[in-house]
Amino acid sequence: MSGMGRGGKPSIGVEVPPDTVLAGLIGRYLSYLRIEGGLSTQTLEAYRRDLEKFMSFLLAREIHRPADVTRHTMADFFVHLKRLRMAPASAARCLAALRGFFRFLVREGLVRENPTVGLNSPRQGMRLPAVLAPREVTALLDWGGKLGPEDVRDAAMIELLYATGMRVSELVGLRMTDLNLDAGYVLATGKGSKQRLVPMGEVAKWKIMRYLRNGRAELLKNRESAYVFITRRGRPLTRQGFWKLLRLRAAAAGIAKTISPHMLRHSFATHLLDRGADLRSVQAMLGHANIATTQIYTHVERERLKRLHAQYFPRKRRRRTVGPTA
Repeated sequence: MSGMGRGGKPSIGVEVPPDTVLAGLIGRYLSYLRIEGGLSTQTLEAYRRDLEKFMSFLLAREIHRPADVTRHTMADFFVHLKRLRMAPASAARCLAALRGFFRFLVREGLVRENPTVGLNSPRQGMRLPAVLAPREVTALLDWGGKLGPEDVRDAAMIELLYATGMRVSELVGLRMTDLNLDAGYVLATGKGSKQRLVPMGEVAKWKIMRYLRNGRAELLKNRESAYVFITRRGRPLTRQGFWKLLRLRAAAAGIAKTISPHMLRHSFATHLLDRGADLRSVQAMLGHANIATTQIYTHVERERLKRLHAQYFPRKRRRRTVGPTA
């Protein structure tokens, strides 16, 4: 049965030996997703962790074959996750991974029925995304700093991230062929290798051109790279490297919040909607496959509509003037 994990917390099960049937099937499924599904490395790694949690749970209960998993087993697993206080969003992702895994096993003829059918996704509370106020964005983007090649690069990256709402993985993965500075567009490659054109705006365009003229060549030192944003070693900047430089520049600009690249993406969407952009356009620029994903920002749209209604609707309550009594 399951033992104790770090910090005295109950572990989810037992370690999955790499030579078990279960481990082999996980490997086959992840290979299928990588080749056929085109999922990102981050998504594949999250699915691997989720599937290994489940397989560990099974082995602790001496269940060694997926064919022996029932709906009751699945329900017990999610009760177990709840007892371990797993966040609803993480449990929902775990269920998505298991649904896909068992669909794969049914298609391969390895199990007869999918035991995840009929399971409801864990309920998630409405979490509003953390955003920067417009004045904070202005302070971050207008902070001068130095004019070394890295500084010029960093300023261009942060401006472009806010101007387009790209994911940080899309930003650091940009190639020179993805830039169309004449038209003012960038080609972003998102989840599932899906591509979209996003306008970048005049300021981001100017900062990128300045970086290409005055920063990139100095960093490359006669080397070649297909990537836009590179280090002094001539390699593309990593997600972790960008995260670090963003926090340093935010602190230098006087922003007290703990900032993240995704906060700029949320700020991009929120500020667009607050100024009248429609939800479908924001969905297209963010690269959301489903409008429901973008609807996390509808609280902004609701507040804007309330302000417009209060400003323009003719029926307003008249305030009574209290006159002198006789």
